[in-house]
Amino acid sequence: MDGDPDRLRQAVELLLAGELVALPTETVYGLGADAANPEAVAGIYAAKGRPADHPLIVHLAAAGHLAQWAADVPPAVHDLAAAFWPGPLTLILKKQDWVPLAVTGGQDTVGVRVPAHPLALELLAAFAAARAPAPAGIAAPSANRFGRISPTTAAHVREELGEEISLILDGGSCEVGIESTIVDFSRAAPEILRPGAITAGDIARVTGVPPRSRGGRGESGTAGTDDAAPRVPGALAAHYAPRTPLRLADSAVFSAELARLARAGQRVAVLAHSAAAPRDAGSFSGWRAIPAEPAAYACQLYASLRALDALGADLILVEVPPVLPAWQAVVDRLCRAAAKASS
Repeated sequence: MDGDPDRLRQAVELLLAGELVALPTETVYGLGADAANPEAVAGIYAAKGRPADHPLIVHLAAAGHLAQWAADVPPAVHDLAAAFWPGPLTLILKKQDWVPLAVTGGQDTVGVRVPAHPLALELLAAFAAARAPAPAGIAAPSANRFGRISPTTAAHVREELGEEISLILDGGSCEVGIESTIVDFSRAAPEILRPGAITAGDIARVTGVPPRSRGGRGESGTAGTDDAAPRVPGALAAHYAPRTPLRLADSAVFSAELARLARAGQRVAVLAHSAAAPRDAGSFSGWRAIPAEPAAYACQLYASLRALDALGADLILVEVPPVLPAWQAVVDRLCRAAAKASS
């Protein structure tokens, strides 16, 4: 793993020069560029094949940098930053006038967070020091081709984007393993626009106000989709997808579905959290057991999907976790990955 001061200095120099650097966070690996440099940000979109109207999240060294990027910051945002930063929480706020539209996807809002990975924080602090007194932030969407499985190791980044990136900082495997919770504070009432490890209950305990939730995949709340909400990463119906078609099956019918596919001669790769591998599991292209606990499942999800995708099966069959609040973020990612196969 990286941590060499020379590598950090090299990363800062490359960012200042408008180059791309991959960095670890606690959620997934990010494809980083100087968020204040529109030409550098354009390099992110080109490398990922990402549509230009899809906004990026700006990663900051500390909550104290928030006012450089965001305007009209309500007290609840400061409370959440104190409670969850560094951590997997992105806050959507009205942007400062100077913030490049290339970062925000042309919108008047900006997404910001402070990641909870020591190597990312070292890089962000060094980059902020190098740019001082100017505002400093690193725009860093997931370091993968647009719409594909997010990377949770440096090896995943090299497999997908190695030739597009000037430097990859290796921080080991990501501890959270799925993208941050996104909460919109740019309008009258806070709303969760993307579920993640920090839940609506966590937010309500800090702010005293339950946030609305955009009705969607794995959603067990009561609020519906708000078409006036800002665009945010990971909100497409089809996303986070392997190349192999992916299908979901409930636990109650999982074994029967496997048997049906076997009779049909399908080469199936399996991801299961409660179903036991049958005696003839060798007849499947691959069988991976994943923990039946939300945080551990999320941590292993993308690496498991990548491993199964590499087997060249006809189909990846996933046993669906319970549709309960604790599983909302995981079910959201699985439903979007499955939607890619049918889109």
